[in-house]
Amino acid sequence: MTSIGANSGMVDWNLAVATATRLVRPGPEVSRDEARAVVAELRRHAKSSEEHVRGFTRMGTEETHDTPVLVVDRPGWVRANVAGFREILKPLLEKMQERRGGGAGNAVLGAVGGKVTGVELGMLLSFLSSRVLGQYETFAPATRELPAGANGGGRLLLVAPNIVHVERELDVEPHDFRLWVTLHEETHRTQFTAVPWLRDHLEGEIQSFLSETDVDPMTVLERVREAAQTLAGGRPEAEEDDGGRSLVELVQTPAQREVLGRLTAVMSLLEGHADYVMDGVGPAVVPSVGEIREKFQQRRAKGASRLDMALRKLLGLDAKLRQYRDGERFVRAVVEECGMDGFNRVWTSPNTLPTKSEIAKPADWIARVHRKPEA
Repeated sequence: MTSIGANSGMVDWNLAVATATRLVRPGPEVSRDEARAVVAELRRHAKSSEEHVRGFTRMGTEETHDTPVLVVDRPGWVRANVAGFREILKPLLEKMQERRGGGAGNAVLGAVGGKVTGVELGMLLSFLSSRVLGQYETFAPATRELPAGANGGGRLLLVAPNIVHVERELDVEPHDFRLWVTLHEETHRTQFTAVPWLRDHLEGEIQSFLSETDVDPMTVLERVREAAQTLAGGRPEAEEDDGGRSLVELVQTPAQREVLGRLTAVMSLLEGHADYVMDGVGPAVVPSVGEIREKFQQRRAKGASRLDMALRKLLGLDAKLRQYRDGERFVRAVVEECGMDGFNRVWTSPNTLPTKSEIAKPADWIARVHRKPEA
């Protein structure tokens, strides 16, 4: 296993990778030849999706796509995400390390505490690794095994075993489903490669959120511990005990709530736009898109089990489902009113991004951005 780098005292990152890799569920049974065929097809679909998405969205050119597309297995997804988490969480962990000081919690948050947290983070990653179909890693540092785009660019991950698992579970046409998934993920890649300021803006917002964290480190680690215990089946009642609160909601200060509102609006826009594009391109290139969409929406909505629902609440994944729905409605309403070029004014600058309230009321965004009062 390639080392993630020197371990922070707060989290043993290498142990997180090792734990997740050990606990990750095996993927669906496929022969070696079948696996090679799936990987090859996903790569072909990723390439063809570039042209489909550019044509539909009118965003970017062939030259803007400088980020690699990687088809990975579940352990590969874990390694990529640990590297990304470590990069983006560095300021928060440094702040928590400073606060640790020489108090009573110091012994717990020393080397042993870092290992405990690494194990628990690994447990969470093992849970998530079997659920993600694809992901555009915006803040991905390049490694020998996992290349990334130039100038801090990201990488597009397609998790082959998960895609095969879901297409079998839904009983849909594999060729169509694989293309449908890559259309969604390619839209995210296009968003960040065609809008140069978007990555820095999003990173700035995330760092603002993290810099405002004013919480005892033990509280954060306790949230991770509770999530891990829920995963292990030790706290199935967590859904009621936590009152539906997610990890993110539990570390908010008033300043963070403001930042989180802006982040929620941006993420709703990005996810909703990807869903809109996926469905807009779909009928022309994915013959069974209607069946796929209907079955996938049902799967999204119901979750796999009560344990799965409890974890979704704790990790804030229910909020992500709302982002898909609310963001897609926003995009659809604006495109219907203003056309695709009119909608694309959203990418002009951070000032033209919708607010959280405008995501719910697209007419307010249209009035602000398109209907300036005369001087």
